[in-house]
Amino acid sequence: MSKPESRSEPGEEPHPRPNRQPKLPSKPPSGGDRRGALAGLIIAVVILGVGWWLARDLTAASKMQDCLMSGRSNCNVIEPAR
Repeated sequence: MSKPESRSEPGEEPHPRPNRQPKLPSKPPSGGDRRGALAGLIIAVVILGVGWWLARDLTAASKMQDCLMSGRSNCNVIEPAR
């Protein structure tokens, strides 16, 4: 037994099956992706800030050690008078 074919006039679009609905594109969640990206950005900024602070602190400690290892006794940083 074969399926009956629906015949339509030339120029007319054939009717879709009544029990099938056309698939609509799914909408992505609006806030989920941005929240993760924002959290990643905040974490990256915190890591960058800690790294910058650590680099400055280690540089200052290295300069102090170099001064002390050269035999000097007055290695404190002297701030200019204002």
